[in-house]
Amino acid sequence: MLNNTDILETIQMIQEEHLDIRTITMGISLLDCISPDIDIACAKIYDKITRAAQNHVKTGQDIEKRYGIPIINKRISVTPVAVLCAGLEEKNPVKLALTLDKAAKETGVDYIGGYSALVHKGFSAGDLPLINSIPEALAVTERVCSSVNIGSTKAGINMDAVRLMGEIILETAKSTADNYCFGAAKIVVFCNAVEDNPFMAGAFHGFGEPDVVLNVGVSGPGVVRAAVAKMQGASIDEIAEQIKKTAFKITRMGQLVGTQASKALGIPFGIVDLSLAPTPAVGDSVAYILEEMGLEKCGAYGTTAALALLNDAVKKGGVMASSHVGGLSGAFIPVSEDAGMIEAVKSGALSLEKLEAMTAVCSVGLDMVVVPGDTPAEIISAMIADEAAIGMVNNKTTAVRVIPAIGMKEGEVLDFGGLFGSGPVMPVNRFSPTGFISRGGRIPAPLQSLKN
Repeated sequence: MLNNTDILETIQMIQEEHLDIRTITMGISLLDCISPDIDIACAKIYDKITRAAQNHVKTGQDIEKRYGIPIINKRISVTPVAVLCAGLEEKNPVKLALTLDKAAKETGVDYIGGYSALVHKGFSAGDLPLINSIPEALAVTERVCSSVNIGSTKAGINMDAVRLMGEIILETAKSTADNYCFGAAKIVVFCNAVEDNPFMAGAFHGFGEPDVVLNVGVSGPGVVRAAVAKMQGASIDEIAEQIKKTAFKITRMGQLVGTQASKALGIPFGIVDLSLAPTPAVGDSVAYILEEMGLEKCGAYGTTAALALLNDAVKKGGVMASSHVGGLSGAFIPVSEDAGMIEAVKSGALSLEKLEAMTAVCSVGLDMVVVPGDTPAEIISAMIADEAAIGMVNNKTTAVRVIPAIGMKEGEVLDFGGLFGSGPVMPVNRFSPTGFISRGGRIPAPLQSLKN
């Protein structure tokens, strides 16, 4: 039973501490849309998405009005499109991307994810056509997001895919250079991708999911920061306990929204993703939480330990507040989307090398990192390989979303606007990994994968 104190506390969280539901994402299977004729496949895809999601945005808006809870994004994820490409007589799948974009606009959602391929152990029939089409597909669409899973703890790392994705990311940045290289901001390269991720750009609807399902992504870095700020002089144990209690409250709100939305839409409620998702708004920052714990600046020695504490406490608090927890469920550290991260990079406190170390203990990886436009594709591939290795060995999801800023050099700022924020162009290590990346093949799965 809620009392007046609980209600007032929630109102304060929303009004002053940037508490919101970051996304309600409807997952839709497209397996029944497969056809060798691309025009028939497109018609089936459009009809199914627009039928299943016709009330998705309205339902979110109704819940916002009823409970006063901001729901920032309403999104859709679909079956990895590479599967649909496999049986196509016409091998250019850009028509499918345009259809997804058209359906997204018709339903009113912010983004649609699933222009994706799962190639952690090798390429099947539709994978290479889809991957090679990503630069064009993201240049000619507005709301389509893409992801490629290139490794897993069970399979190892597909180094041929790693090499290729460095080239694809660079080509996508060039193809959208007149739009702040924004295409590259809509590509995520995963190791250990999950099937029920509600967050973009990496969301896709997994093969083990229901035909249609609703997943929720919560937020709340500002709320956690405010809670930690009140604990001057507290021990680390006490801070961890307070974060757990705060994460519980945040997740209960996500559970409420997911339950109500799925009931209104008549579809199953999938999961709540516990991830703390920051924004460029001052105060809504994961970096600021770490600094409230006692770090002068995010990136100082001790940052990885503080982030590990935060990530663990969020999971422990959130898992008790929801019937089903899934997705990525950690603390995101995207550079351009986090005001504290941006400041830390500009001040010289936070480097790519330190970011990589931090990704070993949180979600998800090198996220929304802007690098010089003349960065060679092999270096981008090597960044992907390093992150995938962290994910593979530690049995966790890791990812790379890096944006080569075409025509820009380190120290300049690429400004996307909105939730994507602005990214300082970060310096990269220029020593070449070309010999390693060009070998191809597959890094074997680690010994700890043998659990049966």
